[in-house]
Amino acid sequence: MPAVGNVLIVGAGTSGPALAILLARAGVSVDVVEIKPEITALGSGITLQGNALRVLRDLGVWDEVVAHGFPFNSLGFRAPDGTLLAEVPDSRTGGADLPATVGMYRPDLARILAKAVTDAGARSRYGVTVESFEDLGESVRVTFTDGTTGDYDLVVGADGIRSTIRRMIGIDVEPRPVGMGIWRVHTRRPEGIERTDLIYGGPCYIAGYCPTGPDTMYAYLVEDPRPRESITDEDKPRIMRELAAGYGWPWTEIRETITDPDRINYTWFETLLVESPWNRGRVVLIGDAVHACPPTLAQGAAQCLEDAVVLAELLLAADRLDQALFDAFTERRLPRVRAVVEGSLQITEWQLKRDPNADVAAVAGRINAIVSERP
Repeated sequence: MPAVGNVLIVGAGTSGPALAILLARAGVSVDVVEIKPEITALGSGITLQGNALRVLRDLGVWDEVVAHGFPFNSLGFRAPDGTLLAEVPDSRTGGADLPATVGMYRPDLARILAKAVTDAGARSRYGVTVESFEDLGESVRVTFTDGTTGDYDLVVGADGIRSTIRRMIGIDVEPRPVGMGIWRVHTRRPEGIERTDLIYGGPCYIAGYCPTGPDTMYAYLVEDPRPRESITDEDKPRIMRELAAGYGWPWTEIRETITDPDRINYTWFETLLVESPWNRGRVVLIGDAVHACPPTLAQGAAQCLEDAVVLAELLLAADRLDQALFDAFTERRLPRVRAVVEGSLQITEWQLKRDPNADVAAVAGRINAIVSERP
């Protein structure tokens, strides 16, 4: 028998649905609550590295992911004027039978995972979250914001970088900005763009893009952070076009498509790392609620998905839920996510300093070697 019979998962981003699928498929009763009123996803696009794809295949959604995304196996580097400087093979961290990378529209991934949660037999409620809870020792009694209640063997906080559950269990670690802001737009893909290309230099720290489908892509520009509250919707296209004007093809083509503020997302790079333990009693945190970093290694979603795999494996293999299980979870996950967070921050620090001696390839190679191993 699994260590748990019924589980509440708070948050329907990436790690929450993945855990719900794995547990429900094994016969555990799973409820998922999400404070947002419908299936949604912030941002515009997502870059899924091979180790993320490996988990998505294990979840049974690989066919849907590849049908809605754009796979590729190399990485390009361009000068600000658009000159191609190099194209290198990308690491296939999920194994030789999976692409190195898949780019996709983030809301498409959210919808695919939400359907898989339902198909696995878990129940999802939107526009509802946890109001309060009481850990009774052998169960957790939860009161929801709609006034309903429920008793669960385990509560999982998968509610993101600004996790409410993290605060409710008394962990006072909060995300901190690292000194960069990123503009993203989901737009038309210029003909000839078949992979991610990165540009270092010009008016931004990074200018890049990632194909997300047959004729779509998301493009991004990383600069010094601006006060977020000062940016209005009508400002967004103008600011992003001004930044893009510092780059040659394909940005000359991309720039013409940056017109709709609803397709533009602006946020700051932030980081977070919670030390062990990630639980308090029968409430445990996973995903961005305990670790987050700048996307300089494109490992954010992958690490969230891996959390779900490891926690599900431990819960389904054990016959009781105790602190030893939670300790085993963090012992397996914390060193790996620490390496990813620290590697991402090292690259960010080099970029902020425009360090001519930065060895991004060495850091990326080291992290790729780590994440190529199953978690």
